Amino acid sequence: MSDNQYPRDLIGYADKPPKAAWPNGAKLAVQFVINYEEGAENCVLHGDAASEKFLSEIVGADAIPDMRHMNMESIYEYGSRVGFWRLHRLFTERQIPVTVYGVAMALARNPKAVEAMQQADWEIATHGYRWIDYQHMPIDEERQHLQRAIKIHKDVTGERPTGVYIGRTSPNSIQLVAEEGGFAYCSDTYADDLPYWCNDYSKPQLMVPYTLDVNDMRFATPQGFNSGDQFYQYLCDSFDMLLEEGEHTPRMMSVGLHCRLVGRPGRAQALKRFLDYVHTKPDVWLAKRIEIAEHWQKNHT
Repeated sequence: MSDNQYPRDLIGYADKPPKAAWPNGAKLAVQFVINYEEGAENCVLHGDAASEKFLSEIVGADAIPDMRHMNMESIYEYGSRVGFWRLHRLFTERQIPVTVYGVAMALARNPKAVEAMQQADWEIATHGYRWIDYQHMPIDEERQHLQRAIKIHKDVTGERPTGVYIGRTSPNSIQLVAEEGGFAYCSDTYADDLPYWCNDYSKPQLMVPYTLDVNDMRFATPQGFNSGDQFYQYLCDSFDMLLEEGEHTPRMMSVGLHCRLVGRPGRAQALKRFLDYVHTKPDVWLAKRIEIAEHWQKNHT
């Protein structure tokens, strides 16, 4: 395969990233994501072949075939029953905007949480129809899942989603998002500290990169955060570096959160400390992802 045919962009903005021109001259755009997945994970109650094994307190869990995994189910239930409301309080008390990555099946199972998101004026982007791994799913079936996610999302929230993050993607996921054509942005990329345009499909698709490192999922991986202090320090170090770089090239920082993970008290306390730390710094734009996308569409087409 020649370099002209190679389908990956390893160069990006290189040493000349665009001047983001964030509102009010901000040096850094900071964006908080709450992933709402509880009730859409792998479970035989949902017609799946086995239980969930990903992103829980049981690090390295095995999927149990053909049976319910009661411990796993209750860990996920903590997220919807308690963790969500703890995060809701932390962010609404500080009037910090939030983008929710909402899995359609999960949103449909908790209308009280959806109502609270909307009353707080949070953006609700789609996180797909199911919180499952799409890696090997046939493209036609995955397309059906995306269409079903859009329909359920609209039924539950009253609005069609304008942002999308599938997360556990297949090689076809971004293509399907771009072909669907109704998304202002897609976040299924970790390739940059700024938004960028993907021109691989029939029309340009704006990509607003997400993060797997500034993310509480590292509490649930073999090499990750062991304490709230580690999480807090990593958040602060990432923030400080990007804010420093923003003196010359304004950047974007995404923070990924899960109700069942950082929603636990010991971790939520670390998040609370970081939220208060951010409020002590000037030249920071706290934004929803759709606001970042709209800014980029207006200023960087």
